[in-house]
Amino acid sequence: MRRDKVIIFSGTANPALAKSVASILDSPLGDCAISRFPDGEVSVRIDEPVRGREVFLIQPTSPPVNDNLVELLAMADACHRSSAGAITAIVPYFGYARSDKRHGRREPITASMIAVLMQAVGIRHVVMVDLHSSQIEGFFQTAVDNLTAVPTLCEFLRRRVPSGTVVISPDEGRVKMAIDYARRLDTSIAVLHKERKSGTETRVINVVGEVRDRPCLIIDDMISTGGTIAESIDALLAAGARPEITIAASHGLLLDGAKEKLSHAAIREVVVTDTIPIFNKRWPQLQVVSVGPLIAAAIQCFMEDRSLTALFRNGLIRSANGRHLTRGH
Repeated sequence: MRRDKVIIFSGTANPALAKSVASILDSPLGDCAISRFPDGEVSVRIDEPVRGREVFLIQPTSPPVNDNLVELLAMADACHRSSAGAITAIVPYFGYARSDKRHGRREPITASMIAVLMQAVGIRHVVMVDLHSSQIEGFFQTAVDNLTAVPTLCEFLRRRVPSGTVVISPDEGRVKMAIDYARRLDTSIAVLHKERKSGTETRVINVVGEVRDRPCLIIDDMISTGGTIAESIDALLAAGARPEITIAASHGLLLDGAKEKLSHAAIREVVVTDTIPIFNKRWPQLQVVSVGPLIAAAIQCFMEDRSLTALFRNGLIRSANGRHLTRGH
């Protein structure tokens, strides 16, 4: 694919990440104007031709979820109505991912509804990072790629976690991710078993695996309020784990109260990626790792019509100007 046939636009949800991706690819961001009317409605104007071009829209649907989602849909619709050749949505964080099934008879499956909306405005390819539930891919009738930030996080953690660290899955649903961490860090895993006390409250009832006198790395796909992590720390310390605990998650939502819940004396570091912009700068334990190189490498694979497995099979991926993009393991 010719480079002049490709154009990258950024929404307002995470412009710093979009600029990082564009810089790595040595491709300036496309010109567009995004604003809000006094009543909150979004206004989008694409300020350069997209006819026949491959368009990449970088926009996580992070909080405020609905505003950022509608902005993405409006950008895609503007490009579609301007005869873009193809539209790929790069959605590093996919909002409503936890609404992937009905818990009762009168509930929506909002993730499925979002998939329908994205397809309706002309999006033909969606790229996400560490989806909360892999079944969401099945809601789309278009191409979907679910990238993982685990190699990026492990590269950062490898020289920072203490020797003998155990990877902790906070529940059964994250066991596969925990195994990936453990394989890359050459260590073992343990799993926390929980029971649900109410619709919004759970309790750890068992720690499966050996954690006594060992430091721990609690992993998850996202940290929102920090409640699950705080509860996991208490359970691990009660099971005899060393008070040297590292937290790693792909998406740092870090909603109000999360910092307070994660200001535990046993926590060494909280490591997240920049799929969502981090605004809390006064948190010494918080470390942010960029997925810009990962997303740039994926876009380059699309531009060169190569499989994404090259990201993790062939080791070092380089951009056309020779810069390092990402490293697989």
